[in-house]
Amino acid sequence: MQAANNVWVVDDDKSIRWVLEKALSRSGIDVDVFEDGESVLQRLESSTPDVVISDLRMPGIDGLQVLEKILLNHPKLPVIITTAHADLDNAVSSYQSGAFEYLPKPFDIDDAVAMTQRALAAATENLGGSSGTDTSVQTEMIGRAPAMQEVFRAIGRLSHSNINVLINGESGTGKELVAKALHKHSPRREQPFIALNMAAIPRDLVESELFGHEKGAFTGAGQQRVGRFEQASGGTLFLDEIGDMPPEIQTRLLRVLADGEFYRVGGHTSVKVDVRVVAATHQDLETLVKKNLFREDLFHRLNVIRLQLPSLADRSEDIPQLALHFLQQCGEELGVETKILSPEVVEYFSGLPWPGNVRQLENVCRWLTVMAAGTEIHLDALPPQLREEKDRSLNTAQGAWDDMLQSWAKRELQGGEKRILDVALPIFEKTMINAALQQTGGR
Repeated sequence: MQAANNVWVVDDDKSIRWVLEKALSRSGIDVDVFEDGESVLQRLESSTPDVVISDLRMPGIDGLQVLEKILLNHPKLPVIITTAHADLDNAVSSYQSGAFEYLPKPFDIDDAVAMTQRALAAATENLGGSSGTDTSVQTEMIGRAPAMQEVFRAIGRLSHSNINVLINGESGTGKELVAKALHKHSPRREQPFIALNMAAIPRDLVESELFGHEKGAFTGAGQQRVGRFEQASGGTLFLDEIGDMPPEIQTRLLRVLADGEFYRVGGHTSVKVDVRVVAATHQDLETLVKKNLFREDLFHRLNVIRLQLPSLADRSEDIPQLALHFLQQCGEELGVETKILSPEVVEYFSGLPWPGNVRQLENVCRWLTVMAAGTEIHLDALPPQLREEKDRSLNTAQGAWDDMLQSWAKRELQGGEKRILDVALPIFEKTMINAALQQTGGR
């Protein structure tokens, strides 16, 4: 079998075409470049590449239209969609339309080359993406940070699937929002989405909440009750804080996941359901398994696909856009003028630790909408606890950094190193340069 090696690059940005052509050519790949969708479709009438890399938004025929027309006649041809408008809807639409991969801009050139090589390998094995149906579902998920782009990609890849998903993330990172997005971009989108927080239900009511009960099953059970599994039949059941589920309920859940049926509390007739389970937790389930607090077999049932949500501090580049969204939302809800963050407040927000993550940012924006005077928010209008939080964070970070540096210096001196400053300076420079490159997207 001859290896696939010809790639077509379609982008109205000349610099992107140039960069990709040079990088791919250096890797031994034959490259042809096109500045618009019309020209690549015209060329496709007389020849066929092994892989196409297409920008999403271009004048005239856009990337999704190019993708649709390519897959109509070449359903196994891998197409990589690139875009500077890297939101969830674009990611999902790309995957659902049959894209092989989705590459947000600005991209790391090594990642682009590696992705292209994977696509060429798939073309060689005749294993390209399959066509699908474009779906546009508005969500409130916002994020250009690389970690959030990975989440968007995963949601896109899962858009044709009914597979169970486990979401990990700190409190306030948006686990339920991701679960809703998984549902809205799935084959079950027209069916119910039912959510249940395991940590918010009294232990003795969990079984009835999940599986329902028959009349007279226990004191106070005056009538039959349908549980969350039956309510979600055909759709998605979101089990938040799954790590707090009692052990005896874990056993029942395992059986439902394995067999698709259960008995209501006090019932003698099995109930069959077709439910996709999306579970979430802020806890380390592996540790709970080791401590015998969570069933290992249930963990493996749930942990088919795992999504890790970043903390807000780890996606600080998203804070300005998130804050703008929340301020606009709060203004609309309360019927007042939308507040605007001054540049110094935006910078200040980007440096906060945000232990409550996105939920904390949303609550702060609500507070500012109600309590702050004027339209533009300045530092002196922020809640006092928010200013104190920054001070505590800086003191903690400074202390930790000082301690680590002191420990390193002692180890070097004890090991016989006399010129520790000469050793340290290149390390500092490299660290600062890498941080600057990450912050600016390599620009």
